Amino acid sequence: MTYCLALKVREGVVLLSDTRTNAGLDDISRFRKMFVWERRGDRAIVLLTAGNLGVTQGVVTRLEDAIDAAARDEDGAESILSCATMYRAAELVGEAMNALQARDRARIEAHGSAADASIIMAGQRKGGKVRLFLIYSAGNFIEATDDTPFLQIGEHKYGKPILDRVIAPATPLKDALKAALISMDSTMRSNLSVGMPLDLAVLSTDALTVQSRRLEADDPNFRAISDAWSNELREAFHALPDVPLR
Repeated sequence: MTYCLALKVREGVVLLSDTRTNAGLDDISRFRKMFVWERRGDRAIVLLTAGNLGVTQGVVTRLEDAIDAAARDEDGAESILSCATMYRAAELVGEAMNALQARDRARIEAHGSAADASIIMAGQRKGGKVRLFLIYSAGNFIEATDDTPFLQIGEHKYGKPILDRVIAPATPLKDALKAALISMDSTMRSNLSVGMPLDLAVLSTDALTVQSRRLEADDPNFRAISDAWSNELREAFHALPDVPLR
């Protein structure tokens, strides 16, 4: 399984993904689920993937092939790095997803596996706004809004409560980053199918570049956030008023 999340605030977008995949308790592997593309001074795009690994890897491969074709100026070639808007970029991701589903779904399901997949896409082009989309298996998508400023895919239920409580459009980017890490930590504590290392990316508004890093299991910054959150929760719990039995 997996857990990926993206938080969109006025200062930018924070994206975080785990790297664990499993096909049973004795078949656990690492696969990157975050993909970054940049065209210096023009645009930056980040994808997070969840679901059938063959499908999501196929989508990424198609996107990269289109980028190469557009760079060679092939007739009619269009890519996420050359299209006119981020909305069109989300459409291109959806079209690649739809094509893979149409080709492979029946065959995958005939062998007893699930073909469902989903992708989060965040990006900004020069002169445009930072935008955040969730693309479904069918290729259709929704966009994050001020009312719903974060998106999740995979094992989202354990990490959602903290996001519901603290994330709003005005949340500072540094606080959104902490909330993302706490959300992931809560998920890993409750679900063994989500695990380290983590891939973290920040797309600051109008920067048109992505800051990213990998967090390993012994990362001191992540451990400090996890330990501090656990300690504060325990103290808050013990400070709650007693409830009379009658």
